[in-house]
Formats: sequence, C-alpha cells, structure tokens
Amino acid sequence: MTAFVDRQTTLAEQVTLTGIGVHSGKPASITLIPAEAGVGIVFTRTDQDDSVEVPALWDKVSATALCTVLGDPSKDGISTVEHIMAALFGMGVDNLIVEIDGPEMPIMDGSSAVFVEAIEHVGVKRLDRGRRYLKVKKAVRVDTGSAWCELHPYEGTKFDITIDFDTPLIGRQEFCSDMTPDVFRDELSRARTFGNVKDVEQLWKMGFALGSSLENSVAIAEDKVLNPEGTRWPDEFARHKALDAVGDLALAGLPILGLYRSYKGGHKMNHAILVKLFEDPGSFEIVESPAFRQVGQVDNGGLAAAVAFGPDVS
Repeated sequence: MTAFVDRQTTLAEQVTLTGIGVHSGKPASITLIPAEAGVGIVFTRTDQDDSVEVPALWDKVSATALCTVLGDPSKDGISTVEHIMAALFGMGVDNLIVEIDGPEMPIMDGSSAVFVEAIEHVGVKRLDRGRRYLKVKKAVRVDTGSAWCELHPYEGTKFDITIDFDTPLIGRQEFCSDMTPDVFRDELSRARTFGNVKDVEQLWKMGFALGSSLENSVAIAEDKVLNPEGTRWPDEFARHKALDAVGDLALAGLPILGLYRSYKGGHKMNHAILVKLFEDPGSFEIVESPAFRQVGQVDNGGLAAAVAFGPDVS
C-alpha cells in the first residue's frame, strides 16, 4: 500500500464527551463529527432552533477575559474553546464539526487530556487534499505594559512561553519546545488550568467559575497547592499557559509555521498577535503541500507557495 504524508485530516469516527462548564457549573456535552477537507474546525450549538455555525477563527473571538469565547455570547456564543482547540492543533486534526448542547465547553479535568484520549481512541483519518499552512514571513510583536508576545519566521512550529508571577510558588517559569503530536500529548496535554482561591471566591460572587473545583483546576492558597495530588509537573503552570497559547493560535485557521514567544501572556495577547499578523498581509503567506506526495519524494520540506490561496479568516 502506498503511504502518503502531509494530507489534511479529520477524525475516523464521531465521538461524544460529557462534563460540566467551569463557569456555569452546568452539564455540557459535545460531539466531535468528522468533516470533509477544507471545512476547518466549526462549532455549532444544538440547543437552539436556528443553529448557527461558528468557524473557529480569530475574527470570531468576542471575549478573552477569563477564557476564549467565539461568536455572540448572547446568541450563538461558545466559551472556553481553547482546550479543545489545543488538542486538535496539537494532534494534527484539520477538519471537524463540534456540536455542543450549550454555551460552554465542558472543562473536563482542566486540561486537554480527555480530548487527546478521545482523538486517539477513534483515530485520525487522512483526506485526499494537501494540508495548507500559514507561514510567518516577518516578525510581528504586541506589547502591553511589561507583557509582550511575538511571532517570528521559523522552519517548523515552536512555542516559547514564559510566565512570571509574584507568588514564590510559581515565580518565573518557561516552556519552550517544537510542537509535534508527541510533544503535545506527553508534555502539554495534561497541564491543568490554575488559580488563586481568593480570585476564585471573587469570581463566585460575580457568578463565574461556578463549576471550578479541585477536580478541574490547580488551586493555590498562601503559596500552597491545595490539590491532594499536587502538581503534575513542577512547571505545570507554564505548561498550561503554553497549552492555552497552542489553542488560541489554532484560531489562525491554518497550522502556523513560525515561532511564538510570549512573556506574561494570556488569552488576550494570544488573540492580539493574530490580529496584528493579519493586519499586514506581507507578514505571512499561505503554503500548501501536495495532496498525494509519496514518502521519499519530499523536497524542501514538501511545501510549495500556494499564491492562489488566501487565508481562511472570514
């Protein structure tokens, strides 16, 4: 049998996952449905009579304060999409319909691990079309006070994420690695969201984080981790910020070929760098791999400029 590489993908079968929304505390269920080449990642609410498809794209982002939200929160919005998007990007899934029965993704254990397990359980199916990439051609940068983020040209996909918290429990941590399915699964996917108990208590008063618990987040109080099992890595905090960055940058609409660096970043800055990138058409180009390139016939990384294609951002 002839082997082919660098084709677009989807899931081999559909799969349903259930949990609770971290902010609403209400049950949430999603079904991941295979899609054809060129569809991309699309979210759709099944709890509405007039279901609207919301593409997982940077220009559909409506909020980034506590999580990443797509669509109109008062109508068809879907919140906390970053963990599922990270899993899809990290595991190389290009096309998928995500049906969801409410406004919020299930938080699962606060990481991407369950989504990765589901992807590996049903398998990834290769499609009969070459994968397209968004290749960074020149550096772009966003500064906000002492925080900043940058995209640089790079032969591959790399994330270099640094956090710096006042609490000595976290302090300054960095995660830096090329991003492959193995790296994402083994080094990032199990990193959980985290927060200070005082902050969570304030969110509770405001009607947020109602589903937050030690089962789906790392809780910090007085420079101690309250979870009985502790952290999964000493630098789990930086790893989760890297996981969030992978998910947020997946909203470019195509896999990014470039280096993403951030210092004291978060959802807002992850989104801001995509806005900055697309403001300047000269800062990127779309490249495509042949749909049926046989293994052993790869030249120059197998990427050829696809000047007839534009970015999937609308």
